[in-house]
Amino acid sequence: MLRKALCEHRFVCVVEFVPRRSAERLAGFEQLMQRSSLCGWPLVGAIADRVSSNEDLSPPETFSRAACSFPALLHFSGKDRDRQALLDQMDRMDAAGLDQLLVLTGDRVVGHEPGQPVRYLESVPALDIVRQARPSWLLGAALNPFKYQEDESGAQYLKAEKKLLAGTDFLTLQLGFDARKHQEAQTWMQQRTAPVPLLACVMALTARSATLLEHVPGVTITRSMHALLAAEAAVSTAYARERSLARLGVQIIGLELMGYAGIHLSGIHTLEQLHALEKTIDTLRLEIRTLEQWRAAWEAHWHMPDVPLVTFHPSESGWQPGESRSRATRKERMRYHTLSMFHSLLFSRTNPLSRGAGWLLTRRVWRTPRGRHWLHRLERGVKRPLVGCDTCGTCRLEDTLYICPETCPKGLANGPCGGTRLDRCEFGDRECIHSVKYRTARATGQTRILTDRLIPCIDADARHQSSWPQWFDAASPRTPGDQEQSP
Repeated sequence: MLRKALCEHRFVCVVEFVPRRSAERLAGFEQLMQRSSLCGWPLVGAIADRVSSNEDLSPPETFSRAACSFPALLHFSGKDRDRQALLDQMDRMDAAGLDQLLVLTGDRVVGHEPGQPVRYLESVPALDIVRQARPSWLLGAALNPFKYQEDESGAQYLKAEKKLLAGTDFLTLQLGFDARKHQEAQTWMQQRTAPVPLLACVMALTARSATLLEHVPGVTITRSMHALLAAEAAVSTAYARERSLARLGVQIIGLELMGYAGIHLSGIHTLEQLHALEKTIDTLRLEIRTLEQWRAAWEAHWHMPDVPLVTFHPSESGWQPGESRSRATRKERMRYHTLSMFHSLLFSRTNPLSRGAGWLLTRRVWRTPRGRHWLHRLERGVKRPLVGCDTCGTCRLEDTLYICPETCPKGLANGPCGGTRLDRCEFGDRECIHSVKYRTARATGQTRILTDRLIPCIDADARHQSSWPQWFDAASPRTPGDQEQSP
């Protein structure tokens, strides 16, 4: 049904179900899905993956426990997973006759601290794996436009370009409430040569849910939003609930008017809640028929007497979309040019020095256990102080502007996750390396590298060995379409 609705340009409502360690809540969701539509829009169930813990029921297992079938979009979260986990889910989906998948990198694993060897199967290579193996599947990915610094915002859109290149059929926006950012994402998509449908994640927002969402990476809830929600709760619980439902209805109508293909609805768990939302939307649609009318209604539903004006961007951010302030530091520029020159001299495989290095590093001695051990130590000893190398075995430095992806706590090479805030990593202890990549690319005219090169995932058995012999060995397999990957 989702594929059909997107092809026919019909607005669609995807309702999210979050499994726990048991399926006790599934019966209520099945009852909701039997409704089949919301305000005439097709209803599709989305089964989330590893939201609360790694022990949650998997999406295929959850679907298999349903008493009756319903149109379903399964999620795959790459946190603490590898290629084989994705292949296993694909096989289970085949067995169940399912062919719609939303591919996500996933939020930080509970208990994961910087420096721990937890890896995440990144959405870009995961999309590429699925597209190659299941060409006919309907694939989705995520985009988080709710960013309020130029570098992190630009890096988000550059990674979205890679997701399109990897074969995604639609993008779902992360949860957000800033209408300007919804419009920004829609404008960006329509400027693409081959635009794909955009869906937007939405949910009713109350003081309680806003407090919970503060701990969800990538979701922006400002102090002025909290103030309004607290004022509503102070009137009464019923009043706050009514206002939040009306805001949700107004937001959904606005997204349809902006040209979104549908919504990804969270926080609706019962048939009664769905009926209440439908009634609200039907009433509001009688008076909201244009974007101008919608903007006035949206502003009114975020206003209360004697409550400060609500803003949706963090007060710490002074950047406005459209402004260009990004500047790489002198150190960042010098670092790029120095390492690029070093690569050209030693690893281009075209000049005498590089050919000599290749001859030396492909000798049989480096294939012995002792030789592999010492060459691994040498490469790690040279590159770790320079770039933070963790000897992944397949060096990707040229494709990442000589900023090692192993220095990202999630090990992401193709671009940022959605969890950054004002250029800070989701882990909070550093600047996001992809913000550094973005401004380096801008300063050196290399932004195409960050959109056109799909960097494959690194399997666990390839790690902790030298990448140099493989680089110089002409017989080493190369992934089709890959650009050269620099040592």
